[in-house]
Amino acid sequence: MPESHPASDRPIRWGILATGGIARKFAADLLLDGHLVAAVGSRSAESAAAFAREFGIARAHGSYADLVADPDVDIVYVASPHTFHEEHGALALEAGKHVLIEKPITVNAAQARRLAALAADRGLLLMEAMWTRYLPHVQRIREVIAAATIGTVTGFLANHSQNLTTDPAHRINALELGGGALLDLGIYPISFAAGLFGKPTTVQALGSLGATGADTHVSVVLQYDGGAIASTYSTSRSRGPNTAAILGTDGRIEMSSVWYAPSETRVFDGRNRLVETFDWAVAGRGMQFQAREAEQLIRSGRIESGILTPAACIDIMETLDEVRRQIGVRYPGAD
Repeated sequence: MPESHPASDRPIRWGILATGGIARKFAADLLLDGHLVAAVGSRSAESAAAFAREFGIARAHGSYADLVADPDVDIVYVASPHTFHEEHGALALEAGKHVLIEKPITVNAAQARRLAALAADRGLLLMEAMWTRYLPHVQRIREVIAAATIGTVTGFLANHSQNLTTDPAHRINALELGGGALLDLGIYPISFAAGLFGKPTTVQALGSLGATGADTHVSVVLQYDGGAIASTYSTSRSRGPNTAAILGTDGRIEMSSVWYAPSETRVFDGRNRLVETFDWAVAGRGMQFQAREAEQLIRSGRIESGILTPAACIDIMETLDEVRRQIGVRYPGAD
């Protein structure tokens, strides 16, 4: 695995780029978990100052350039809209900062490749903030699978459905911002399936588009080497069960609602007998676990997480690109 220069034992100092809702959730979890948030940056000095006051952050910058230039910031969390992830991730990397980018890492595979190459060239950490991968119940799932408790994994079923706004001006419906059910919701089960099986050999997708051209419903079936199949459904127009199941030759794992957040998980053997239940209490939303991983990597001088590497992110973006091609979604200026 590539390595960067090891950090000292001093606290890792976070900078937060953008001040929207997801940035607030992440900042709250960082502070709740005892991490150091040194600075925040926004396109607006007023917005940055208000965010800094809300979370007790020492420095507020009225531009993203000033944030990434701050010598007291070690790692930048990029929380801007999807279509700006490559630009803002590159801005931080070029300033010598490690980067954690809110999912999706970019809006297409070509952008992800460029970011990954830049990070590797600079010897800096690049992580996608797919926070589900780092949660305690998902870590335990990996252990159960590695122990062959459910035999060979052959299938994955998952739903991620929310009843979100239909306002055409909202980011979720704005194609120019990468809006749609796929990149906000569908990425969760598709990324999880990639963690189980790797890159699919076959992608089949159906989708429905809203008035703005953004996808509102998307169903995806993925097949992998060896014959395993993942089936996912996501929509921004109705609330679903938001459960998931991993199927094996000798049992299964069920994740309760909401499966991609801290949730009760049950393991059954091949005779449908419950053999294990785990449901750990997690402070806050659970976004702090990815921050812990990032800090551990920085301290050890590594620039890739084995849980979700940049190469795996590129593979996932290639899958999402193919889904979009099949359902007819294009992002202006990004495709």
